Amino acid sequence: MPLFRYKAVAPGGAVSTGELDAANEAEILDRLRDQGLMPMQVAPAAQSGGAAASRSGARAPRRRWFEAKRVTRDQLLAITRELATLLRAGLPLDRALETLIGLAPTPAVTALLQGIRDEVRGGKALSQALDARREVFSRFYVNIVRAGEAGGALASVLTRLADTMDRNKELRETVKSALIYPVILIGVAVASVMILLIYVVPQFQQTFSQAGKALPLPTVVVIFVGTFLKQWWWALIAAVVLAAAWFRRKLGETAFRGRFDARMLSAPLLGDLVAKVEVARFSRTLATLLGNGVTLLSALSIVKETMGNAVLGASLEGVTARLREGKGFGRPLAETGVWPKLATQMILVGEESGRLEEMLGRVADVYDREVQVAIKRFLAVLEPALILGLAVLIGGIVFSILLGVMGMSELVG
Repeated sequence: MPLFRYKAVAPGGAVSTGELDAANEAEILDRLRDQGLMPMQVAPAAQSGGAAASRSGARAPRRRWFEAKRVTRDQLLAITRELATLLRAGLPLDRALETLIGLAPTPAVTALLQGIRDEVRGGKALSQALDARREVFSRFYVNIVRAGEAGGALASVLTRLADTMDRNKELRETVKSALIYPVILIGVAVASVMILLIYVVPQFQQTFSQAGKALPLPTVVVIFVGTFLKQWWWALIAAVVLAAAWFRRKLGETAFRGRFDARMLSAPLLGDLVAKVEVARFSRTLATLLGNGVTLLSALSIVKETMGNAVLGASLEGVTARLREGKGFGRPLAETGVWPKLATQMILVGEESGRLEEMLGRVADVYDREVQVAIKRFLAVLEPALILGLAVLIGGIVFSILLGVMGMSELVG
């Protein structure tokens, strides 16, 4: 049977690690609970020397060359879920944090948890300790924790927060996974064209120059580009790096970012995908805030900071102003003209029926599915277009060389 490595917490808070044989992870979880342990991590054990090292009670630390120097989103999600589990088991907050320190996967996570534990033991609330570390914990995260502390339900609030973070992660991973193939295809296309222009085309230059005949314009252009790239490839790379740095800096400017995001929303196919991703994330985040006792006005202010598209984020300012005037939420949102009609109508129905939080959750679920459809539609157009573009580009280069060769053949004839 497969071997699984586990980390679990005893009722007193002590961390227990080891390995067990079982058919699957569910069986490991059941066996640990039967022993009075609270499972925290269960994963397949390494097939090499890791098992022997674990049985001997010590395992030599491995140097991690690519270890993150900052706390990542995935690590923050794990911290949130594990802390919720420990608090639900009845451990005091400082003891739960001490347990998480023992489970920390990287020095960055260890330092973060130690700082939070020290401030909590010093008399600060957890939300205050998190608020002092805004580089890791967003305003959304801090306000959810603050609401949980105020309602005396920190464990359940953290569980809901972890679920929301998990769904947002799934949404991001869906988009990233869909882009892998187009990125690889573009990389192959660029590499193929560069090889043709830098190594293949210049081979014909000397032959053509010895022919003493004027070459067709396409052949002249291709030879010029190939010669230029062979001599100045480093300048081209430097120009691309500088252009990327300039673009990244310009995105930090409000006016430029607004124009760029507006064009993204109006782009065929891509704009539809961007809008649906933003709506799904907006709805789920707002539903989580409302479900944990944050007022709608405060929740909108917080959600605005989480928006990835500046146009959609800016539209919430007018919605918030009209909400303060008592004109509601759903109708002003629809009147902005930038939010999808289905989403605004569902939100309006939820507001009028007094079930806004529930309807926001449904909007998030609907647009999660819509994102899947939009990605498939986008890729159905993008992939053939990239393949066709690559074929035309390489075919054009080959055809231009053939024109020169045929001209030489006529000269010889």
